[in-house]
Amino acid sequence: MKYSATDELKRHVLVVEDEEDIVRLIAFHLEKEGYRVTGTGSGREALELAYENPPDLVVLDIMLPEMDGLEVCRRLRAGKGTAKIPILILSAKKEELDRVLGLELGADDYMIKPFSVRELVARVRAMFRRFDRDNDDINSEADKPRMEEKVISLGDITLYPERHQVTVNGEQRTLTHKEFLLLELLMENAGKVLTRDLLLDKVWGYEVEVDTRTVDVHIRYLRQKIESDPAVPRYIETVRGVGYKFVKDQE
Repeated sequence: MKYSATDELKRHVLVVEDEEDIVRLIAFHLEKEGYRVTGTGSGREALELAYENPPDLVVLDIMLPEMDGLEVCRRLRAGKGTAKIPILILSAKKEELDRVLGLELGADDYMIKPFSVRELVARVRAMFRRFDRDNDDINSEADKPRMEEKVISLGDITLYPERHQVTVNGEQRTLTHKEFLLLELLMENAGKVLTRDLLLDKVWGYEVEVDTRTVDVHIRYLRQKIESDPAVPRYIETVRGVGYKFVKDQE
């Protein structure tokens, strides 16, 4: 099942959803906004399409035949040419576990069915704005004269913003894009308490309402990657009812 506009200059959104009416509805509204849309109801076909011609953004349902959306998300994030594609997950499931799994696997946003198409379009626009802003920052840094590389080192953690790398005790750790941005923001403001709303705004930049538990989920998985004991974190401290703080002084 495919629906495709023809203008190759438009940004390409891949909609992966096995309900044909929903695909048509999403495609209609996104195309009105000037996007080029391809739709498929198969997770396997979605991967083939993405590998062959990587889209600029993926709208991905969780409940798909043969291969579910979570596995599609995992494989996209593991692919060399698809790892950085923004992913918006859709699901009729309301259990927190599905939300957590989607975020853990690298999804950038999550919407529960039934959803407002206007809100979906607004989130797609916001995701593209963040993508553009991040790329502009990268390009402006690349255009600057070569200077000594910026390094943030606190305790056993060293962060290299330009290389998008993190090491703990000299051992490199693999973080998702959002985890890296969270850690960078916390380390740059070490010793200061950053609220969940501030972290959500700086890292996700949402202009629509988003549950602040998204921050908690990412912090949880970030701790698992940088803390020796995530249950008793040494670096990222929870300030109850407020947010999080990177502990500046390590014993």
